[in-house]
Amino acid sequence: MIVKKTIDISAPLTDKQIKELEALKDRPVEFDEDCPELTESELKQFSRISEANRAARNKQTVTIRLSPQALKTAKSLGKGYTSVLSRILENALSDKETIKHFL
Repeated sequence: MIVKKTIDISAPLTDKQIKELEALKDRPVEFDEDCPELTESELKQFSRISEANRAARNKQTVTIRLSPQALKTAKSLGKGYTSVLSRILENALSDKETIKHFL
């Protein structure tokens, strides 16, 4: 039987909700046919995928020279602007026409 509840995540927890969470804290995980326990070999696949992609995800630190306007615009994007710049560069460098335009 499916029970549907709407929860306002911005509202503070009620005493009843806190008691429910406390009661669940020490209960063991119960696996079923919809969510079976993973075998050791299945768990190893997850770590292998993660390890294989780790080198591709690691960012390299480099120094580049930007015009004052480019730096001002980038910083106006707020926290994480260097990640945005990285994605812009990746996108531009993957487009041969964009590269040709600026050579």
